[in-house]
Amino acid sequence: MSKHFLPLVLGAALGVAATSASATTLDDVKAKGFIQCGVSQGLPGFSNPDAQGNWTGIDVDFCRAMAAAIFDDTTAVKFTPLSAKERFTALQSGEIDVLSRNTTWTMTRDTSLGLNFAGVNYYDGQGFMVRKDLGVTSALELSGASVCTNTGTTTELNVADYFRANNMPYEIVAFEKADEVVAAYDAGRCDVYTTDASGLYAQRLKLTNPGDHIVLPEIISKEPLGPVVRQGDDQWFNVARWTLNAMINAEELGVSSENVDSMMSTDNPGIKRLLGVEGSFGENIGLTNDWAARIIKHVGNYAESFNANVGPDTPLGISRGVNALWSDGGVLYAAPIR
Repeated sequence: MSKHFLPLVLGAALGVAATSASATTLDDVKAKGFIQCGVSQGLPGFSNPDAQGNWTGIDVDFCRAMAAAIFDDTTAVKFTPLSAKERFTALQSGEIDVLSRNTTWTMTRDTSLGLNFAGVNYYDGQGFMVRKDLGVTSALELSGASVCTNTGTTTELNVADYFRANNMPYEIVAFEKADEVVAAYDAGRCDVYTTDASGLYAQRLKLTNPGDHIVLPEIISKEPLGPVVRQGDDQWFNVARWTLNAMINAEELGVSSENVDSMMSTDNPGIKRLLGVEGSFGENIGLTNDWAARIIKHVGNYAESFNANVGPDTPLGISRGVNALWSDGGVLYAAPIR
């Protein structure tokens, strides 16, 4: 056997093994009674534990929504905090069932890691944060700066591209864990902190004096963030994808946790299909037909999750912006249930 042929054979064998091992994820999850969800190591608004270990955030809500769809119980989830470097290996190995951790959907990740992105639950872009006393108002003034960021992320390449395109020298200071990056920046080990703009607003809350820092106006990349599952299990992929779609469609149709029960008697055919009053859409993906009604009742629609975790009335104070529904000037759009 040639040395060139051997890796192909091994790769094919591993692919078959991975497929067969992950082909019954929904059955495995039902058998053990919970979803193992990979989250961040602490990013306020997205996935963050309190002092008692209770997790909250947009990404947490997605996993709780999956648990509601499957078990009618949002507590049927266990959370595994993962660094950016660890996250894909944990999913590939089966340590977790789904990764819901402010992760950017890219072609490489979607095609070469044996993973599938179920959709986008937050449209983001990379930005920069600096101390106000640095006297900088634009990222174009950062020539020669030292820049703190995470290893194993898209941010390092984005920084390299941006500084190179603008002929600016820079020094990268990278750490594996997000809290290490925050601590280094807070201690003055670098001039700039870069990550997704949402992350900058979240991590600023952890700084010694949050008001002493500003997020610069430039957004230098597209960072569509979303949940991820393993390739080779279309049923589980469908459960994840349509959990997200259900929350977005619910907002568009005006169905919320407050009115979902009364909406059961509506004459609107789109709402009837969403709530399982008509059709067998839940059964088609291995769930009960009230799967989406369970999600909305226990977790809420997309707007409810956004507003509760990162919206204008939260410490992060983020407006909907591009994450508004397509009908409200944003880009949020879900395939219909029909």
